[in-house]
Amino acid sequence: MQQHLEGSAEVFVPAIVLGELHYGANKSARAAENCARIETFAAKSAVLRCDAGTARHYGKVKDGLRAKGRPIPENDVWIAASAIQHNLTLISRDSHFQEIDDLRFEPW
Repeated sequence: MQQHLEGSAEVFVPAIVLGELHYGANKSARAAENCARIETFAAKSAVLRCDAGTARHYGKVKDGLRAKGRPIPENDVWIAASAIQHNLTLISRDSHFQEIDDLRFEPW
């Protein structure tokens, strides 16, 4: 994935993704080193915050998934809402993002 990111002019990262990365780093054997890597990554990226617009998209995404009977992890609903709000393509290994209407998704 790093080779893809290095070729990108700009990288947008929802704050929720940074939280998930820090969670993984903190439970790792090299927590300090991994957290430092996340901080370096965040400093080179545009960090997207949640706001009222994100919340509106969250409600639509969550309701759409409910109607399909296809729930996904809660943080991923927020991440998708942020991508939709900012008209961005979401890049992830998690194929469940394909269930979300109006989301531009690219599996990596």
